[in-house]
Amino acid sequence: MPHVSALYRHPVKGFTAEERDALVVQGDGRIEGDRVLAFRFADAATPEEHDGLDYWPKSKGLALMDFPSLARLRLRFDEGLGRLSVRLDDELVLETTLDAEGRREASERIARFVLSTPDGRRLERGGRLPLVLVGDGRTSRFQDRPRGFVSLHGRPSVRAVDEVTPDAVVDDRRFRSNIVVDGLEPWSELDWRGRVRIGEVVFAVQRPIIRCLAIHADPDSGERDAPLLKTLTRVFGQAEPTLGILLLPAEGGGAVRVGDSVELLD
Repeated sequence: MPHVSALYRHPVKGFTAEERDALVVQGDGRIEGDRVLAFRFADAATPEEHDGLDYWPKSKGLALMDFPSLARLRLRFDEGLGRLSVRLDDELVLETTLDAEGRREASERIARFVLSTPDGRRLERGGRLPLVLVGDGRTSRFQDRPRGFVSLHGRPSVRAVDEVTPDAVVDDRRFRSNIVVDGLEPWSELDWRGRVRIGEVVFAVQRPIIRCLAIHADPDSGERDAPLLKTLTRVFGQAEPTLGILLLPAEGGGAVRVGDSVELLD
């Protein structure tokens, strides 16, 4: 039977996933504590507007799509204390709070790290420095799409990709979904329509997720080690590189827990 096998949220856009036993789905369709902070370029520290919603394009801040080396950093965010810590292997790169001085320190240290990597040349382009750490640490707002959405993929689909990628390990972390489901056929989640119940929440299925270069980055080394966009289109015959789906709550928010059953209602 289909069931939830893993849950993730990403406190800082583009940085380490935080694996959770449970997630709270808000009524607005976002995950509580997910993408509540982001490092933005100097010339993009305020949001754009899209259909009346604040929009923070990932191309104008640190994101794995353009800065795969971010995957090497291990991040923890204590939302109660508003304390952010970042490690590189066993070395503490950063530990600070979200006051003005702490944000400035965080931005400077993360910029210093990125500049020391092969991705540094991208950060040196005009208008990008100094970085600005934005977000209040509570409000989920830095998803890739203005509307937000909850993301989901099937673990068997990821296994199928891993099986045809002999020179790299492909696991759930590359795809940065909130909800990972097991106990179903590979790719079958792409055929879901209508409503699906997961734990306490009834979701309306929105659309498949078209993937970007972020999935090329090894979640441990930060190196682009597998051309998975081509794998999805050439090996699996997809018109566009697709893995996973987007959801919105249909009847209000609630909790989703590891082990919860997944039931297609329509």
